[in-house]
Amino acid sequence: MARIGIGIVGGGYMGKAHSAAFAAVGTVFETRLKPRLVAIAGSSPESGARYAEAYGFERGARDWRALVDDPEVEAVVIASPQATHLEIATAAFDAGKPVLCEKPMGLDAAEARAMLAAAERAGVAHSVAYNYSRTPATQFARALISRGELGRVHHLRIEHTEDFHLTSILPPWRSQGEANGCLGDLAPHPINAALALGGPIAQVFAVIETVFPERNGVTVTNDDQVLLTLRFASGASGHLFASRVATGKKMGYAYEVTGEKGALRFDQEDQNALWVCDGEAPEERAGFTKVLTGPAHPDYQPFCLGPGHGTGYQDQIIIEAKDFLTAIDEGRAVWPTFADGVEVHRVIAAARASAATGGWARVSDF
Repeated sequence: MARIGIGIVGGGYMGKAHSAAFAAVGTVFETRLKPRLVAIAGSSPESGARYAEAYGFERGARDWRALVDDPEVEAVVIASPQATHLEIATAAFDAGKPVLCEKPMGLDAAEARAMLAAAERAGVAHSVAYNYSRTPATQFARALISRGELGRVHHLRIEHTEDFHLTSILPPWRSQGEANGCLGDLAPHPINAALALGGPIAQVFAVIETVFPERNGVTVTNDDQVLLTLRFASGASGHLFASRVATGKKMGYAYEVTGEKGALRFDQEDQNALWVCDGEAPEERAGFTKVLTGPAHPDYQPFCLGPGHGTGYQDQIIIEAKDFLTAIDEGRAVWPTFADGVEVHRVIAAARASAATGGWARVSDF
């Protein structure tokens, strides 16, 4: 057992979630590396000090540069706005420190590639925080697909729909800038799911829409929703829809995977269940069966010994922390790495090109 000093950049919504996760992960998973909450940086020395007091860090850093330079900070978690990710990650890698970065990795594919290059030069652990793909149910879904229990997968339907952009209290920045639109901010989650469940994506046909050009007195210059038709390298086809103006939807991260021998259905609003169809079952048992997650499923037992009792949102972040510590401790890549994050950005770039031309775009071109 060894201690590792953790520094977190950003103390807002995700900074708090990562702080709680690293405080708990050594107890939940009994990891060999035990996190020590050394420092946290906010937008000012004062906010850093407030976050440190609130979240249990030893100190608040003056700024992110001071945090990265702190010799007692041995690994860096980036939970600040995505426009800052490239500079912070590069500095951390130059200092030889592993990095866990919130999604999406940067503003575009070029920044994501630059971050991957810095990680590879440093030769240290790196991971992207795609939390929804780490639920026990979705890990189980990936295992069923990889074991061939669905046979040849021929279609995937994936969505991530929410209605947060219909509220009157949104900060204006959410309506400005390409990276803050639906394709840049929300769609990376279902794109990551598509890659995790269906493998590499070869081609994209995209429709990108601004549904409300003006929201609550603010001119909207980015997109509200995106529809992608996908062709996977495996030959499977797919549909992906993401929207931040889907009335009534709160966490509509959902997917269906259809194969020749079976199928799967999942909805994040019921995250502790996976619907499984055995296409070779006798007629009296044909159709979907609801499977409640429990200790037999990946990363469930450390939280609870009771099947059907369930895990929650914060537990996804604790699983991320465990994966990051495992990558550092064992010196091996643990999915999703920065290379996996780059693949998400390549699909986004292809989608933008497709929408601009009105035709199909090859992911390999980006």
